[in-house]
Amino acid sequence: MDEPKVSVVVPMYNDSRTIDLCLASVSTQTYPAHEVIVVDDASTDDSAVRAARHACTLVRADRNGGPGAARNLGVRHAKGDIIFFIDADMIMYPDAIENAVALLSGPRGYGAVFGVPDKVPLFPEGPVGQYRILQYHYWRVSAQGEVSGGFYALGAVTRAAFDTAGWFNPALRQTEEIDHAERLSQRYPMLLTARVGGRLSDESRLAPLLRKAFRRSRLRVPFYLRRGRAMQGMETGGRAAASVLALLTVLSLPAAVGYPPVLVGTALLLAAFVAVDAGQYAFVRRERSWPFLVFFTAVHLLVNATVASGLAVGVLTWLTSRQFRHMYERTAP
Repeated sequence: MDEPKVSVVVPMYNDSRTIDLCLASVSTQTYPAHEVIVVDDASTDDSAVRAARHACTLVRADRNGGPGAARNLGVRHAKGDIIFFIDADMIMYPDAIENAVALLSGPRGYGAVFGVPDKVPLFPEGPVGQYRILQYHYWRVSAQGEVSGGFYALGAVTRAAFDTAGWFNPALRQTEEIDHAERLSQRYPMLLTARVGGRLSDESRLAPLLRKAFRRSRLRVPFYLRRGRAMQGMETGGRAAASVLALLTVLSLPAAVGYPPVLVGTALLLAAFVAVDAGQYAFVRRERSWPFLVFFTAVHLLVNATVASGLAVGVLTWLTSRQFRHMYERTAP
């Protein structure tokens, strides 16, 4: 049997800092890609100029449409049996494509295989960037196995599975992955595995990180309520409870100052928040110092409180906005 051809699709928007590294990592794969398609999502920096220096097909979007629309455009130009998606702010390890092809060709019949970014970031990071990379890595590595959620920043999908699931919903700029993967998982099993690895450059400032957490959690409410469940894998009941505990902890802090009875309650809430994902904090302590663990816990508390706030606002919006309730129904590109 002929070996499957792999089309690598790289959505790119203002990624001049990382696109050279990303494409260089694609070119050094032990299983060479049949083609590399870079979709410039109307960048305003020199990303397209840099990408054009590499052996790739550069496709330019007329306007910025977001990651879902960019991936759709890349797939339209792809000729491979397997579509390997990698975001332009990532690199893949040399055996990433080879391992993905082996898994997709195996007896389980996976429709998609998603990778796990390393605990080591693409660039040296400050404290917030280190928090984000460690948290991102731990949640994924601890959820390895069959999943219903998709991580298309580093993942491969068979063309047959993609065609069955349909296009990414271009109206969803923050949650297009969970929508597409949910449709795909209804027909094919999907795997999250560290065998497909790479490195990531993620958000390194607190305010943008919190804005992203709020926006994404709010936009996922219609998905959760219409599907009746969260994503299999990372979104465990304990982690959902952690977000509620985090919000209660943060809300109790002003009253706890100078009032011991409330302070005790706040301490208990914080202890419960840590306990529901104790393995994560043990992992961070092994990787970093005690002072960094304290910092990590404080940032994670804020992120989870923000997630809970986003969910609460999302529920209110769902109750009052018909458009919001039906935002996941459009699937045409």
